Amino acid sequence: MLSALEHSLRKRASKWLFRLRGAEPGEVFLKQRRVFIMPTHPGMIFCVMLLALFIASVNYNLSLGFGFTFLVAGCALVDMYLTFRNLAHLHLIAGRAKPVFAGEHAQFELHLINRCNYDRYAIWLDFAADDRPELAQAADIAAHASRAVVLATPARVRGWLPAPRVRLQTRFPLGLLRAWSYWQPDAQALVYPRPEDDAPPLPQAGVENGSGPAAAGQDDFAGIRGYQAGDSPQRLAWRHIAKVDITLGGPLVTKHFEGGTATEIVIDFSALPRGLDLETRLSRMTRWVIEAEARGLPYAFRLGDVSFPAALGPAHQDACLCALALFQTA
Repeated sequence: MLSALEHSLRKRASKWLFRLRGAEPGEVFLKQRRVFIMPTHPGMIFCVMLLALFIASVNYNLSLGFGFTFLVAGCALVDMYLTFRNLAHLHLIAGRAKPVFAGEHAQFELHLINRCNYDRYAIWLDFAADDRPELAQAADIAAHASRAVVLATPARVRGWLPAPRVRLQTRFPLGLLRAWSYWQPDAQALVYPRPEDDAPPLPQAGVENGSGPAAAGQDDFAGIRGYQAGDSPQRLAWRHIAKVDITLGGPLVTKHFEGGTATEIVIDFSALPRGLDLETRLSRMTRWVIEAEARGLPYAFRLGDVSFPAALGPAHQDACLCALALFQTA
């Protein structure tokens, strides 16, 4: 109970002290009150050294010692101003985040805009929840220019993944002080289910364990039709094709048979074995969608209230994967 209370108090204190808030849409401006500055470990040692120089100058009445002490202290004050200015008055915009599969890393594109008349150097960006310095990205921004930085975070669960809180910090130019600020981008990445590693073959119609139609019937020859994406090269009507010049725009034709099973594949959630859990079913359907696209086989898709007719192409694939990512049971 004490641990929970302490965590709650720290959360409230951080939210008040560091101005932590929800997602910030549009362009964000780092005004002065959003930038914090503290001495680093070398900066603390530097302060101790200044104190020792001052005490020694007072004890021994060293005019040169006073001059040197105040000169170094003046350099530290200049460093404080430059460190703060290097981060303050920066404009931030969240970019696009491409969809990924669960188990991969979602990449968020962040844009830093410098509308001031001076350059900015060594601004480090990372996600505040990550305590791994090796994941931070550094950016130098010229005057009246912008810079794009991509930060990655693990995508463990399907669905929408909001961008974590971003921490911007700099120690430029001397490293004696550290200025930092927080930013919550209004961005999210869509996470598809992870494709099943050892999924069964694509479902075929007319097969006992299938969940959709499969290869075309081969009982009776029914004539010639135009070539469609996914038709087997073995079904091409070569005798008819030889009579036309393909280079002049002659159409490809394929043999058409009647009887047997249908030609399209149906990836149907309700046809999967009942013993599989929800995430395994979605992972299997994801694998089938990817495999059907890779093989150029038109496929229909059924998932709850979502139903797409047989089609092929990036738009059809994205629609199916999006439905899988956002599927929720009643």
